[in-house]
Formats: sequence, C-alpha cells, structure tokens
Amino acid sequence: MLSDIEIAQAATLRPIHDIAQRLGLAASDLHVYGQHMAKLTQATVNRLHAQPARAKLILVTAINPTPAGEGKTTTTVGLTDALNLAGYQALACLREPSLGPVFGMKGGATGGGYAQVVPMENINLHFTGDFHAISAANNLLAALVDNHIYHGNALQFDQVSWRRCMDMNDRALRGITINQPTSYDTGFDITVASEVMAIFCLATDLADLTLRLGRVQVGTSLKGTPILASDLQAEGAMTALLKDAFQPNLVQTLEGSPALLHGGPFANIAHGCNSLVATQTALRLADYVVTEAGFGADLGAEKFMDIKCRQSGLRPDMAVVVATVRALKYHGGVEVADLNSENLPALSVGIANLKKHVDNMRQHFGLPVLVALNHFTQDTEAEVALVRSAVESWGASMHVCQHWAQGGQGALALAHAVATLAQQSATPGLLYEDQLSLVEKLTTIAQSLYGADAVILSDLAQQQLVQIAEASQGLPVCIAKTQYSLSGDAKLRNVPQGHTLHVRELRLSRGAGFVVAICGDIMTMPGLPKQPASGRISVDDSGRILGLS
Repeated sequence: MLSDIEIAQAATLRPIHDIAQRLGLAASDLHVYGQHMAKLTQATVNRLHAQPARAKLILVTAINPTPAGEGKTTTTVGLTDALNLAGYQALACLREPSLGPVFGMKGGATGGGYAQVVPMENINLHFTGDFHAISAANNLLAALVDNHIYHGNALQFDQVSWRRCMDMNDRALRGITINQPTSYDTGFDITVASEVMAIFCLATDLADLTLRLGRVQVGTSLKGTPILASDLQAEGAMTALLKDAFQPNLVQTLEGSPALLHGGPFANIAHGCNSLVATQTALRLADYVVTEAGFGADLGAEKFMDIKCRQSGLRPDMAVVVATVRALKYHGGVEVADLNSENLPALSVGIANLKKHVDNMRQHFGLPVLVALNHFTQDTEAEVALVRSAVESWGASMHVCQHWAQGGQGALALAHAVATLAQQSATPGLLYEDQLSLVEKLTTIAQSLYGADAVILSDLAQQQLVQIAEASQGLPVCIAKTQYSLSGDAKLRNVPQGHTLHVRELRLSRGAGFVVAICGDIMTMPGLPKQPASGRISVDDSGRILGLS
C-alpha cells in the first residue's frame, strides 16, 4: 500500500476553478493560490451569507482517540466523497492543520489513504498563510502592550495577561520573562490555542472580528480594572493583518469533492471547530455539509454544540460517531502490540466508550446518531458483528466503512444512511443554560459527559474565579483537558468511574466569548516527542516533499 503522501502526489488534481464551478461559483469569486487552492472573496462570502441556508449539517465526531487510530478526518472526507458519488451535492468543512503536530507526533490532518483533501503538502505546511496571519496579529498585540509600558505606562498596567504564540511545539517557550522597566513573567501558547484563533473562528464578519479583537483583555490596571486591546487601539491593525486570512479556503478531495478548510483550533486546549464563516458559507453552497469537531465527542462535539452553536444559532441535523475495532479493544485493555489479534472479551469491554459518546450525543444534545466503523484489514467478522449487535441494541445503526482503501465507494452505505437520517426532524439542544454559574457549567459537563463525581478547583483557579466573576457571567466554558480519556487523566481508558476533574487554571477569553478551564497537566504549548515526525520529512532534488504523513 502506498503511503498517504505517495497517494496524494500520484493523484491528478482538477483545476480549482472546476471545483468552484461545481458549487456554482465563478472565477471572479476566487482569489487563486496556484492551480489547486483558492480563497473565496469577501464579496462572495457577503453575497452568500445574504441568502438562506439550504444544506443539512452533518457533524462527524468520534470516541476518545487512542494510539490505534480512529480516522475521523478520513471518515469526514470519505463520507463527503460517498455522498457526491451517490448523487447528493456535498461539501466538506474542515479545520486547517497546525505545524505543531505535523512536525511532532500526530502528523498531518488531511485524512488518509484514498480519503484525503489535497494538495496535502501545501495544506499541512504553510497553506494560504492563515496561521501566520493569526500569529502575527496575536504578537502585534503583545508588542503593543510592552511598547505602551515602555513609553510610560499611561494605562497603569499592573498585570499583563496577554501571551505570545507561535504555530510550533516548543516547550522551552512555555514560560519566559519580559525585561521591561519592570520585568514580568509570561509565555507562549501554540497558535491554535490562542484567543485570536478562537475569535477568528467564531466571528460572523469583519465588523464582528474587529469588535471581538477590541474587547480582548490584555491585563489589569493598578486599580484592578481590565485593560482591553481597544485601549491600545490595536483592533484595527489586527483586523488588517487578518483580513485576507478571514476568507475561507477552497480545496478538493482526491475524488474532486469540494472542501472548505478554514481555521484550526485544537479541541483539547481550544474549542476545536473550523471557522463559523466557512460553515455558514458552506451551508449556502451544497445540500449536505459534512463537518468535524476535533478529537472525541467529549471535547470537539461538546464545544461545537455549547460554544459554536450557542454563539451562532447553528444546529447540526445529526451526528456520526467514528470508531474502530482496534481502538475499542485498546479501551478494553489491549495493548498496541496485540491489537491485530481477535479479542472479543476486550472488545466487549471497550464498546462502553462508544456507547457513552453515542448516549451523550443523543441524550444530552438531542442529535440523531449513526456509528461509522472505520474498517482495518485485521478486523475479524466476529469483531465487526459484536460491535454491530451492540450498536443496534442501543437503537442506532452501524455502517462498516472502507473509504481509506476504496475512497467514496467504501462509504456508500454510510452516505445513504446519513442522507436518510438527516431528513428526519430533530430538536438539538445545548447542555446547559447561559445563566448557570461557571462552576455549575463545569460540573454539568464533567458529570453529564465525562461521568465525573466532582470538579475541584485549585487555589489559583479559585482566586481567578473571584477575579472574573462579573465578566464571565453568561459565558460558556471551554474545557482544556486530555483527549485520551473521558476524565482529566490520560491513563484512564474506556469509561472511568469515580474520577474528579481537577481545574488548574481559568483564563477569561473576552473576545472569543468563553472561559477556558485548564485541567490536569494539559499544556497550551505542547512539546515535541523524543522522535519527532520532522525526522522523516525531507525534500528530493526535484523539490518533492517526502515523508510527510
């Protein structure tokens, strides 16, 4: 079997104007980046947003990720291809990859096998420069803060809360000291965890983008009052840096399905959804929009509903929960080296993780749910039958998908089932009400979705809770925790019981419109593994990139 990059490089891509034409767009609707990538112009986005939405919105989510792999992005791409192959008009709506995992441990984020968005090298690396623009806007604000303090500190900064960012895993920058007339400690976050990224992905238009950037809190004064980016007159220049990036990116799948890739917050440390402007645009260009939320349903899907949908009024028509036999066996206690062997007892145990996510989507958010079983060649008939029997006993349906090896043809059964279920009326809802206190919101998420017994705030978090009490009223909470467990402890597989969610720190994101609760040992600036993926990446004499996955 060819590697992902070999498959992508062997493909014959269609001109991006042909992809746009499938969506009813003309050449004048595009800002073209080479032959196979483009941005939709702001005028086109504005024109489309004045039209009513027409598409069914399909949310693809998953069980808690494992070293065995789940294939959520691959399934999103394969489902989109399958819907188009079956005669429906479908469009994928995805996040952009971050350079952190590309060069770190996870690798790229463009799908895999014969279910990829392309050109994968460009998308996984610099793409159209959106993340660089976001980093620049973030760091411009940091420079303006320090410059203001240097030139006399008229706003009387007492504490600076704004941090710098870069789109790379670099643990050495987690904590730094700024040497101003009075030095202070700060640090870097990875760009995908920055508030500017969240604002970029939640803003409805350029005016809203500017407004949100202006209300970012960068510190507090000697009197204890918040100091905002607007106090530094920063929001106009920040918007200027983001203006072009704010236009959604159009690319294609290996089978020529259109895909909008825009924005890229992580779901473990941020809100994990592609931009609202891309989703709203997509809903006016196709009959089915297939979007994904990062990591498992306890993270990305919850934030999709409780943050993105809460702020925008969007509601998905249904959810697809992705799982694999291998991952379910891992949740059942099998180690990675033994996952290729049939193990029905362990699979029976691990299925509980899938059930919890299905139950959460149905019971707590009111979404119709299908299960997509991403097929591996080592899966036995008995294992597949066991998962199917369990899913059907919950009143849901399961569809074996082979899009990784077969492209859209391998997900046709899922596509027809999705098209049918999406037509049924649903009444999706949110997990908690706006008026609950921040602690009540945290407790609701932890107990309802994670199965926790309680939430405990550190001494620091309790102090911060008091400080942001007034400003946080009515805001949703964005929980930053490990993706590998329903709990805050990455070592607890499957559906742990009797655990406690430990909140280490609270960060108010005024511009984004939520409060980040940092739990356990999660880091907003990840580090590289002992053997980074960058060691496999090179360029040959013809300029072709090798080793990217």
